[in-house]
Amino acid sequence: MGINAQETYTLKGTITNASSNETLIGVNVIIPEEQKGVVTNEYGFYSIKLPEGTYTLEISYLGFQTISETITISEDTTFNTEMTEGSESLDEVVIKSNNEGINIKSPEMSVNKLSINTIQKLPVVFGEVDIVKSLLLLPGVSNAGEGASGFNVRGGAVDQNLILLDEATIFNSSHLFGFFSVFNPDAVKDLKLYKGGIPAKYGGRVSSVLDIYQRDGNSKEFKAQGGIGVISSRLLAEGPIVKDKGSFLVAGRSSYAHLFLKLADNPNSAYFYDLNTKLTYKLNDENKLLFSGYFGRDVFDINQNFLNTYGNSVFNLRWNHVVSDDIFTNLSLIYSDYYYGLTLNFVGFNWDSGIKNLNIKYDFNHYLNDTFQLEYGLHSTYHEFNPGEIAPIDENSGINFFKLTNKYALENAAYFSVEHNISDKLTAEYGLRFSNFLRLGQESLNEYENDNPIIYNEALDIYEEAQPVDQNSYSRSEVIKTYSNLEPRLALAYNFSENQSFKASYNRMAQYLHLISNTNSPTPLDVWAPSGPFIKPQILDQYALGYFRNINDGKYSLETEVFYKDIQNRIDYVNGANLIANDNIETIILNGRSRAYGLELLAKKNEGRFTGWVAYTLSRSEQQTPGRTAVESGINNGKWYATNYDKTHDISLTASYDYNKKWDFSANFAFQTGLPVTYPMGQYDFNGINVPVYGDRNSNRLPAYHRLDLSATYIPKPNKKQGFQSSWNFGIYNVYNRKNANSISFRENDDTGRNESAKLSLFGIIPSITYNFNF
Repeated sequence: MGINAQETYTLKGTITNASSNETLIGVNVIIPEEQKGVVTNEYGFYSIKLPEGTYTLEISYLGFQTISETITISEDTTFNTEMTEGSESLDEVVIKSNNEGINIKSPEMSVNKLSINTIQKLPVVFGEVDIVKSLLLLPGVSNAGEGASGFNVRGGAVDQNLILLDEATIFNSSHLFGFFSVFNPDAVKDLKLYKGGIPAKYGGRVSSVLDIYQRDGNSKEFKAQGGIGVISSRLLAEGPIVKDKGSFLVAGRSSYAHLFLKLADNPNSAYFYDLNTKLTYKLNDENKLLFSGYFGRDVFDINQNFLNTYGNSVFNLRWNHVVSDDIFTNLSLIYSDYYYGLTLNFVGFNWDSGIKNLNIKYDFNHYLNDTFQLEYGLHSTYHEFNPGEIAPIDENSGINFFKLTNKYALENAAYFSVEHNISDKLTAEYGLRFSNFLRLGQESLNEYENDNPIIYNEALDIYEEAQPVDQNSYSRSEVIKTYSNLEPRLALAYNFSENQSFKASYNRMAQYLHLISNTNSPTPLDVWAPSGPFIKPQILDQYALGYFRNINDGKYSLETEVFYKDIQNRIDYVNGANLIANDNIETIILNGRSRAYGLELLAKKNEGRFTGWVAYTLSRSEQQTPGRTAVESGINNGKWYATNYDKTHDISLTASYDYNKKWDFSANFAFQTGLPVTYPMGQYDFNGINVPVYGDRNSNRLPAYHRLDLSATYIPKPNKKQGFQSSWNFGIYNVYNRKNANSISFRENDDTGRNESAKLSLFGIIPSITYNFNF
């Protein structure tokens, strides 16, 4: 073997699933003789430099049979290969360390990966497999309670998460106000949650990145799968357009619980439906086209008087191009649309609002040599905000047409990132992102005296909206405010043994879009606003340090991290703020800062019949909004206060047990500190009306939250690999019927006249059954 030869050549290729021809993300490609390796990118492509010689090529991936090939390199070589899914047995590795476990040498940290197989085994409410609910079982991830939309990462707000579906931005990740997520697990191929150490190719949010890729579809043969549950069902179909070259995938879901309400003469209803689609066509070995889309809608109807419709629409056209043996490129054109509509028949008007994005991005993977890999690219996004439009339902309506001012912006970025093997023990990933935000012209923009849109009334100790002194109009091509930021990223891994490493990371990120909300979770009634003359971009600095260890050849793994986050320009609304149909958001908000810090622990058993993990987070999430001058009180008198999603302790225990080929069982237990709330401290009488007096903001807490969930999956014919196959999933959510407090309100008892508290609980014990099939 010519190890000492000076001439090096490139070995490149694409790795696919043998049964469907679908590309595989994150496959390990290892050269043992050289003690080096790479992983496939988001499109299944890899490239590695080797001296002339003969080598063993080891290719491994979760749930697939490992490939070991002998290959001779004497020139630049293309080696495409297919991987076969592993046969099931009781000794099968259910969660392998090469995928969901720890990569000791990689500088990647603060990243969580879950396979779809793992997610599908977890017990969930209503028996509906849910990606977002599964993420809540990981350290550093929580939400604002049962039925809450979105998720919170390391003490960050929901609007600080960048959620990508096939690279397209999803603004609302929930169906039915948080009971379900918008991601159909049947259509998902891969997902990663970045909590810190975020690579330079991502930007625009300051808390996390959830990067989800849809499946490409089967280009070998037609397949279908689906499921029938208690309140919803789903169906997916895929197959070749041109065999081994092109494929399609179509997946749909719908809930139907509202139909049972109608049978009971209940006029209320709430339901959702969504559609995923993907078209893939391989032009040749160097070029591939992909088109993907998502459309989802929620409908919430109360007695035909209140009709709420909202949802996401995204479309993405991509071109993969292998420029050379060393350079892989992806060009994407993406359209995202979040729509919110409201019809109030008893008032007589329709309300429409939303956000539209048009995004073009060009990304490069450049494999320079064994120790140096580059990623770089250009991104540009055009934003259009429709804050709201009121129109009369018909000519008999007493409502006049009213339109809030549309807002426009252009967000640009250029980035580069380097993964550098500095030595056998030290690996680094470092990069820089330059972001630029242009707030574009609009029909009317208020001017205020001294550029101050909000006034402090010292006598009453309240903030009041300032009256504009003038109003300007700008054309769409004019720039009324510009922001630019340099966002450095750094991650280091020092492996002091084959199974242990220390990792550290730092990243600065800028966020130019803001969700202004007076609720604990991002319901569609919340208001998105761009940075501009009166609202500055949020700026994050995050530091993390961690210890990682594989135990017993990866059978067990341990991850522990500490982190600190500081965010500048975090806005909050003043007391008594009115967010509804407010054309001048700047008059009800103040600038502040937020911080979060904590410890995360994740211990996993990765192999064997019994697998699972224990996740624990000890953290604090706080916000401070001081007055702008010495006489102003600010919010909470300028003191730090807990955010709406602060949880001191968060513990999750998750376990799966493969009893035999027909049965497997899963369980998870969750315990969390109660969410912060503000209770009244007393009251006073004003003209016969009791007026409550509230204490410091978020100075009280709801009772602690905890529950236990169980599920079992039954496969009638586990050895049947062809034709129609089926399984049953039985679940019990909240086994011991814990009445967790979603909120606590205070009222006067009509009989006694005494004040009393009332607890609202959303879920007790909920059994579920789902029938799954594929053919």
